[in-house]
Amino acid sequence: MNAQPVEDLPGTIDRALGGQSILILPRTRDAPITEVAPSMFAGSGRAPALVLFTSGSTGTAKAVALSAEALATSARATERLLAGPGEWHLSLPINHIAGFQVELRARLAGREPVRTTSATFTADAFADEAGELFARSGGRPSYTSLVPTQMHRILADERATQAAAKFDAILLGGSAISPALLEQAAARGLSIVRTYGMSETAGGCVYNGVPFDGVEITITNSSTIDLRGRVVADSYVEITPEGHIAPVDDQALTTDDDGARSMHTSDLGRLDDGVLTVLGRADDIIVSGGTNVSPHALETGLLPIWQHHGIAEVLVTWVPDDEWGKLLVALVRLDDSVSSAVSETMNSPRDFARCLGGLDHGMHGQLLPRLAFPVRQIPNRSIGKPDRQAAARLAAEMAETDNS
Repeated sequence: MNAQPVEDLPGTIDRALGGQSILILPRTRDAPITEVAPSMFAGSGRAPALVLFTSGSTGTAKAVALSAEALATSARATERLLAGPGEWHLSLPINHIAGFQVELRARLAGREPVRTTSATFTADAFADEAGELFARSGGRPSYTSLVPTQMHRILADERATQAAAKFDAILLGGSAISPALLEQAAARGLSIVRTYGMSETAGGCVYNGVPFDGVEITITNSSTIDLRGRVVADSYVEITPEGHIAPVDDQALTTDDDGARSMHTSDLGRLDDGVLTVLGRADDIIVSGGTNVSPHALETGLLPIWQHHGIAEVLVTWVPDDEWGKLLVALVRLDDSVSSAVSETMNSPRDFARCLGGLDHGMHGQLLPRLAFPVRQIPNRSIGKPDRQAAARLAAEMAETDNS
């Protein structure tokens, strides 16, 4: 393949944006980043600047080809929507688009990011790294990009929370963000910018529900979200055994006759006066007893009430059931303030679910979880997205153990 490992990432970014090479991010965070010559692109159009793999949250990961135009358009739009070029803190995996965009924005600002050296995210490491960033900022704006799991850990630690409050903006995305988490962050003075996007859109392209200039949002007849604009990827690709990068046709990524590119997502959404609300994924819908249930809607509806009784996080999944087909299950991560009324029921998954479902959550007429299991950690993928396939397997194992 003649792929060369990358040692000088800023220089490699310059070459990729200048059309001198193609940067290839690995499937896993521990594998090396490589670059190849543009001649390795086997397509008929322009060679991509970047090839990276999706998170695989809905199945097999796909390789995405992003142009220099898409990457730069996204990075510059972020600068315009924030307080301009600034100092960046990097705590996300570089092999995912959110982490790479931090590197790109920092490069375009002419400043190396402060990169985490911790193998796993901790509140202590975040506070230390933030202090290093502020010490060198010289009055320039300071930014970081996080996923909700990281934000939960920050808000559970006083020193990390104080550090987070000093950032001019914290981009928060990668997975569903509970209203409870946003309320807690706002109460502590954190400047949160909710982001929505994906690998195929060069990262977040909708901030606080409002799209970048030049990005068009359409809600289809099936209530899914389409995104159109210069930030959209050119195509999916495959890397052949010989190392050639070949485009792959896929109806999720299309190009109009005028050259405009669109990403047809599987995310459900709603537009209210031009502001987007993401309602979860169409392929995450659970059919229980003949009723369609959005786990995302349940999670965001229940957690604001459940958090007052010691529930820090919740993920809704299912287990097979003769009566319901799929029985709704809640996996919950507890904090240190579990109420006695809740803790007394935790030995029985049905009693635990009945207790939580009986709290005044206001979701009347909605199917609720029939089983609830406390877990030490909510199943997540490397970028912090909920791993719903792993959650379903874990729920099945826990339900089988409970029945044995």
